Amino acid sequence: MKFEDYQPYLSPALAKATDLIVESGQGCYLTDSHGDRYLDFVQGIAVNALGHCHPKIVEAITEQAKQLINASFNLVNYPATLKLAKRLSEVTPGRLNSVFFSNGGAEAVDGALKLARAYTKRPAIIAFQGSFHGRTFGALSVTGSNAKYRRYYEGLVGSVYFTAYPSKDLCPKGFSESERTAFCLNELDHLFQNLIAPDQVAAIIMEPVQGEGGYVVPSKTFVQGIRSRCDQYGILLIMDEIQSGYGRTGKMFASEYFDVVPDIMTVGKAIAGGLPMSAVVSTPEIMAEWHPGMHGTTFGGHPVCAAAALAVLDEFEASNVLDHVNRAGAYLRDRLKEFQKKYDCISDVRGLGLMLAIEFSHPDGTPAGDILEKVRAGCLKNKLLTLSCGVHNNGMRFATPLNVRKEEIDQGIAIIDHVLSQVCPKRED
Repeated sequence: MKFEDYQPYLSPALAKATDLIVESGQGCYLTDSHGDRYLDFVQGIAVNALGHCHPKIVEAITEQAKQLINASFNLVNYPATLKLAKRLSEVTPGRLNSVFFSNGGAEAVDGALKLARAYTKRPAIIAFQGSFHGRTFGALSVTGSNAKYRRYYEGLVGSVYFTAYPSKDLCPKGFSESERTAFCLNELDHLFQNLIAPDQVAAIIMEPVQGEGGYVVPSKTFVQGIRSRCDQYGILLIMDEIQSGYGRTGKMFASEYFDVVPDIMTVGKAIAGGLPMSAVVSTPEIMAEWHPGMHGTTFGGHPVCAAAALAVLDEFEASNVLDHVNRAGAYLRDRLKEFQKKYDCISDVRGLGLMLAIEFSHPDGTPAGDILEKVRAGCLKNKLLTLSCGVHNNGMRFATPLNVRKEEIDQGIAIIDHVLSQVCPKRED
């Protein structure tokens, strides 16, 4: 079987990073149609929380599919989905206890924006430069990581305003973390003064750790500054935890690092262990303004996905996954820091838990996306799947399973080290 034989039947809108045809997966590995085995540090873009085909998830999917595949959650209730809603309320922060199930991250973001407008009766939304929230019209309207996503689609959803996120790439050059924090909070205050009155803003939507924007971790002062402004002006804070949530950072949700509870949260990706599922989660009071018929879904709350999601939560508890993420993340970070000391082209290592990235730069400090692509191509040739990130596309992000083993990290590090030795000059002692 060859991909090119079937490519004419697929829309080119779906960009393909490889021409691999994968037939099976287990844990941290994928096997293609030729029998070649690849170490997978992408995991469906942080979707497979417990790796490929975790036995407990496979068992849950199989047992549910034997009983019922779908009957529409609009019409009937499913035991697995009801249990999942309750279980989610037990792990989400604060009083985020009311759940609306969806199918993917962008759909959840669209729902969150609608919910914020429905509750506040206000028109405007504020988002951040460098953000990625999805490609549907609503999610795309609050995405600010790359103009290519928006080309030919203007005008998008109206009354959306962008402000600065405290990334080195989006702030004046040479600013320290505290200076970036102050600069970005001032930019938001100027937005309120000059462009949109705060009493017209329904919500501020943010990733507590930017994903595609480069795995950028803001300061606690910045996140709490956003929360305090929302409280001051009656604005809802939406945390997009689709990539950063569900244990990826070493806490169940990244917002916990900043001691901030949002008013609305979106979750997805890892929630169902590889199946398509997402959710909008909020307080009962906010959800009460989302009356029947104001939003809807055909497949949301799917019982097979819910069964898989329950198995994910069970395994999180049984195997102390969050503790493992913190240990494995610290080990991976140390190994990546070794790269930064060893190679001139690695300018930064950042992230939390197993949400880590390395940044590639040229000697003059300019983004080195060209070097990154050479490294990724070399990794693929050596049977390692990797993923890029960053507003300049010069970051390599790591999205290993949350239960990744030390020997799998070491295997991936060895491959990257081998490729870097061929592409990047070593630092002089």
